Amino acid sequence: MGGANSRENLEISDSDEEYEEERSQEEEEDEETYHEVKDATPDRSSSGRKPKSPSSLDEVEAKLKALKLKYPSSSSQPQPQNPNLKNAVKLYLHIGGNTPKAKWITSEKRTCYFFIKSSKLDGDGNENEDEDEEESEGEGDSWWVLKVGSKVRAMVGSEMQLKTFGDQLRVDFVARGVWAMKFFSSEDYRDFVTKYQDCLFENTYGYEATEANRLKVYGKDFMGWAKPDIADDSMWEDAEDSILKSPEPATPLRENQDLREEFEEAANGGIQSLALGALDNSFLVGDTGIQVVKNFSHGIHGKGVFVNYDNGSYRGESSLARSVQKKALLMRAETNMLLMSPMKEGKPHSTGLHQLDIETGKIVTEWKFEKDGTDITMRDISNDSKGAQLDPSGSTFLGLDDNRLCRWDMRDRNGMVQNLAAASSPVLNWTHGHQFSRGTNFQSFATTGDGSIVVGSLDGKIRLYSSGSMRQAKTAFPGLGSPITHVDVTFDGKWILGTTDTYLILICTLFTDKDGRTKTGFSGRMGNRIAAPRLLKLTPLDAHLAGGDNKFHNAQFSWVTENGKQERHLVATVGKFSVIWNFQQVKNGSHECYLNQEGLKSCYCYKIVLKDDSIVDSRFMHEKFAVTDSPEAPLVIATPMKVSSFSISSRR
Repeated sequence: MGGANSRENLEISDSDEEYEEERSQEEEEDEETYHEVKDATPDRSSSGRKPKSPSSLDEVEAKLKALKLKYPSSSSQPQPQNPNLKNAVKLYLHIGGNTPKAKWITSEKRTCYFFIKSSKLDGDGNENEDEDEEESEGEGDSWWVLKVGSKVRAMVGSEMQLKTFGDQLRVDFVARGVWAMKFFSSEDYRDFVTKYQDCLFENTYGYEATEANRLKVYGKDFMGWAKPDIADDSMWEDAEDSILKSPEPATPLRENQDLREEFEEAANGGIQSLALGALDNSFLVGDTGIQVVKNFSHGIHGKGVFVNYDNGSYRGESSLARSVQKKALLMRAETNMLLMSPMKEGKPHSTGLHQLDIETGKIVTEWKFEKDGTDITMRDISNDSKGAQLDPSGSTFLGLDDNRLCRWDMRDRNGMVQNLAAASSPVLNWTHGHQFSRGTNFQSFATTGDGSIVVGSLDGKIRLYSSGSMRQAKTAFPGLGSPITHVDVTFDGKWILGTTDTYLILICTLFTDKDGRTKTGFSGRMGNRIAAPRLLKLTPLDAHLAGGDNKFHNAQFSWVTENGKQERHLVATVGKFSVIWNFQQVKNGSHECYLNQEGLKSCYCYKIVLKDDSIVDSRFMHEKFAVTDSPEAPLVIATPMKVSSFSISSRR
């Protein structure tokens, strides 16, 4: 399935021949019409006399004009059947999914598209609107909708997964199926793309797509995000390290050629999350307990050790066994684990967490989140830095809530370890941080190797904080309209990966300051020489196969914890798919995916691992588990009942 996009290209190209054949058939039909009309004229030879021959060409022409015959065009280009058809396109439908019988078929040889304003969305039965109408007069909220003939009606948005093919004058998209529109001229194609992008901007931000409104949304420093053709992309190329050039070919391979499943086994209970270790063990956090597994260079194997939540209860009774564990954090050289569960099902916020001593299998304590004597909540926790879980003396970690960013300490204010036996309700110490008044709507965060922090928000913004300050962001990247549900960052802080429901956004944080020094956005304000981001997307076909209700989640880089080491891959999960991109390939500005594209560069070259059940998480093991013939550490994929390990080989 990793090569699905290239297969689509070939098949739609084959359809061009079909189109030429159809045009020839149209000409033949014209000729047939001509003969039918001629035969329908009175036959003067019926009396047995031969018709009188015309005496001149002028007489022939006069007689033919009198018959009002349909003349075929004399130009080299055949004329359309309806030359007055506005916004004419040819519409294709993809059938057969990813089976060997998959192909494009012609849905409508010649139809038209319209962008209309509507307060009704796809599938609500509003099929009788005036196709020439460009804007509705109805009250209340309304959105731009793309309507193509009688077959397609969809709200303009990222859910359409629209993909452009400038060299083929074609766009593909999802709307209760996978469709392709073929345009009859480059002018028609460009006109559609411009209209689509304007409608997308208005649907996303609620403003008309004017220069002033784009400036209002993005800000003058980020106009390259609105107009990628004027953005400074030099930083992408400058950041590439020649010694890290990928040995893989530019075009995607079938996953069987370079993705090898090494091991799969059943888990003891429904897996909720993965906690991968960089030392001897990793952990499968499940419904009823934690399964300890052994780390190997070819993946993880079960050791048979299972810690039940109720067997290791703190003070004999714990809420841990009754809760669903959504977050697990390793600490103190991976001898301790923090477990955080939500207060309510469907809500991520928690009032505290449990500390598990892995060596004894016992719950050490139940910590409360509290500030100034008042209970507060957290929605996420993270290590102080990328490698902090390996520190045997670590006692602090970071916390995030909708409008809070802070550091917690398990020691008391005097630096001594708290007397847990005497404490009636142990309280974590808020060492420093900031409570924002309102409106930040933080969703997820991650740390670099030096402890700098990146935070993603509901409004799509991504903020960068230095390791020394949580009060004011050094850099705030504007949103592209979709909430950021998860973020990750490379060890060196040069690259940020944000997850949205329908695409991933990759951001380069590098900039050159006024003294000519190259820095990251964590250490200073980037000014206006900011590179445009790149998007990582599924092809319309794969997005449709993944299922409309399945969203991207937990996209992250492969795992390194040393200066000078570079992450090699990115992985994300959507439904039953684990999707893997080659990091070096994504950064390469001359990569074939980026040719003939409109707008922000989008990379569609990836590999897919398909499982039989929805995937809980996909993560790369620590770089130390990479071996000679597989320069990337194994990929671990967990479904609720199974865990699998995959190796990525370097052979071409």
